[in-house]
Amino acid sequence: AMLDLVKQETERIDSRFLEPACGTGNFLSEVLTRKLAVVKSRYRKSQLEYERNAVLSVSSIYGIDILQDSVVKCRERLFSIFEKAYRRLFRTTAKNECCDAVKYILGKNIVHGDALTMKIIHDPPRPIVFAEWSLVNGSMLKRRDYVMSFLVEKHYQMRLFSDEGNPADINEPVREYPLTHFLKVGDAR
Repeated sequence: AMLDLVKQETERIDSRFLEPACGTGNFLSEVLTRKLAVVKSRYRKSQLEYERNAVLSVSSIYGIDILQDSVVKCRERLFSIFEKAYRRLFRTTAKNECCDAVKYILGKNIVHGDALTMKIIHDPPRPIVFAEWSLVNGSMLKRRDYVMSFLVEKHYQMRLFSDEGNPADINEPVREYPLTHFLKVGDAR
């Protein structure tokens, strides 16, 4: 019922959703199921188009949970939803590299952290960083990492440093990655 209130967003493949207390993924699994239904209805006749848009739909889903076992279960649950939908359409031609890309993205997008403090559960705690994934030139993914606090409230002041050790402006990504073919994203492991 909650998702029906924003139905037009659940039908946009690239519309981003963040669940700050995702648990095992009850809300996010429904979001992904709806997005993949749209991908199927539009692109089932072309495996490449389906793969590209299914990966994009997964890349737009984000979650945080304070319990590590819930994070693991959420990732597994979302991957299972993707994999079943994908293999149902392309039984004999499904690509492992597409599945690897989805697993990698879920590993970055579903994080073990505390949404209230905006920090990952780590010793020492660090700011939660989310990857923004954008399709470029059809099949290339651009990844930019942003600190969650910037995404939530622009006025949140925190001193961050870039990969080179220089102070970073929170209005800008803390890290940018080279363009990567969407099927090769999982190779970054």
